[in-house]
Amino acid sequence: MRFFETKHQKHSARLTTVIMLLLILLLFIVGPGYMDPPLEYGVAVNFGTSDTGSGAVQPKKPIAAAATPVTEPEIVEPVKAAPPVQSSEPTASEEVLTAEDLESIAIKKAEAKTAKLKADADTKAKNEAEAIAKAKAQADAEAKAKAEAEAARLKKEAELKAKKKQDLDALMGGIGADDGTDTGSEGDDDTPGDKGQLNGDPYASSYFGSPGSGNGGVGYGLNGRGRPSKSKVIPDCDEEGTVVVEIHVNQNGNVVKAIPGKRGTTGDICLYEAAKKTALTHKWPADSKAPAKQIGFVIVDFSVRQ
Repeated sequence: MRFFETKHQKHSARLTTVIMLLLILLLFIVGPGYMDPPLEYGVAVNFGTSDTGSGAVQPKKPIAAAATPVTEPEIVEPVKAAPPVQSSEPTASEEVLTAEDLESIAIKKAEAKTAKLKADADTKAKNEAEAIAKAKAQADAEAKAKAEAEAARLKKEAELKAKKKQDLDALMGGIGADDGTDTGSEGDDDTPGDKGQLNGDPYASSYFGSPGSGNGGVGYGLNGRGRPSKSKVIPDCDEEGTVVVEIHVNQNGNVVKAIPGKRGTTGDICLYEAAKKTALTHKWPADSKAPAKQIGFVIVDFSVRQ
């Protein structure tokens, strides 16, 4: 069997030889170290000739012993004491001391734990009380602000209502009064009396203004015809205001014509169409004794909250 016939076998042999040489060199270079001379074991003893001595100068040779007076020691008979009795059980005093110590430690730990729990509970209660007080103050402030806003809104509405009434009074000529001989009560107030004007039309639903002119006894309003049925048309625009609509009503109680924007109107022009449609929805009971054509007014209020 031949070796090193191929190129790979030759390269493998060379590589193996190099690795073996490197391992041998490493054994010599980083092998285990040793001491020369080797370490000695034992305890070194200082050179000397007596059991006692003082000073820092070490004699190299033995020195002469100093003459010291010899005294005979007094012989004292040693008293043999009885060996203590070993007992694995602690004495009464030890038991009391140990129990007291343990009890004291336990009491101190319990007191510390109780104090910590109390402090945590106090802190938690304080934080909760502060949070509740803060929430209550915030709720009170919001309620107060809401109440003030509502009061301001109601006041503004009352002022607007009063202004509208004042405008209608100015438009229709005010309220008239006279001492008459007939009896009865008619009107939309809670106070007894015949609301309206002395020269007005008994069929008028409007209590203010002056009578009109024309054929058929035309007047302002249709109160003598009873209460109408009606519906309200919502405008396309988001506006508020009041639109006064002139209406023409026949004997059947139908509105045959509606003209919005009459005097007293405070709403935007975009409300006119809805006001006209609202006026046309009015329907009074038929009355053959009523004029052939009655002219009245319908006041339509628009609000963004409706």
